[in-house]
Amino acid sequence: MPLSAGVHWFSPTLPLHVFDADEPGPTAVIQAGIHGDEIAGVHAVEELLESGLRPTRGRLILVPRMNPAAYRVRQRTAIDGLDLNRSFPGDADGAPEQVLARQFMDLMLDETPALVATLHESWKRYHPEVAVSFGQTLVYGVDPCPPLIERSVARMNEQLEHPYEKWDTHYYPVATSSTEVIVDAVGCTGICVETWMGFTERRRIDMQKRVVHILLEEIGVL
Repeated sequence: MPLSAGVHWFSPTLPLHVFDADEPGPTAVIQAGIHGDEIAGVHAVEELLESGLRPTRGRLILVPRMNPAAYRVRQRTAIDGLDLNRSFPGDADGAPEQVLARQFMDLMLDETPALVATLHESWKRYHPEVAVSFGQTLVYGVDPCPPLIERSVARMNEQLEHPYEKWDTHYYPVATSSTEVIVDAVGCTGICVETWMGFTERRRIDMQKRVVHILLEEIGVL
């Protein structure tokens, strides 16, 4: 069953913010902090919440910190924990990360979003000859690349403060990642947004916020 508008809690430290517009439209989900050492996305979603970001059509679900235990220690995973982004579709009787993954997966099946975007960061700036480099990319796992992703990259590249900020699309499917599993189950557009950690934290936050605005405009929620 879809959530009602308002703040819902998956745990005492994991809020989900659900906003409904007056005008009907698609549902978009933006999540950050699935890896605890990738902080720009967390701060970007928090700042968007503080600035009053709301959908003009459809529904918007914002999850600032998907993995609070990992975020507290600023590590990819919680201490002695699993990689939450490799724990999907989850297991209601498994480890804490698997339980959370199953809980979130069930929510996505109820909500059937048109867009799920996860905000990440990378220590490696993208190079087309290095598959495991991600910084400054929108990562997707279906072929061909969804047109929404190509349009969003083009729009991001209209405003660069440095040549290294150039954005690219990056095809890199990972079967157990949150976005891939949700895409397979729901048929939505799934994106991992990756900023390069070589930039200042402030610049990375601002880029993450702009990507979110563009994605929401392209999907029709803004």
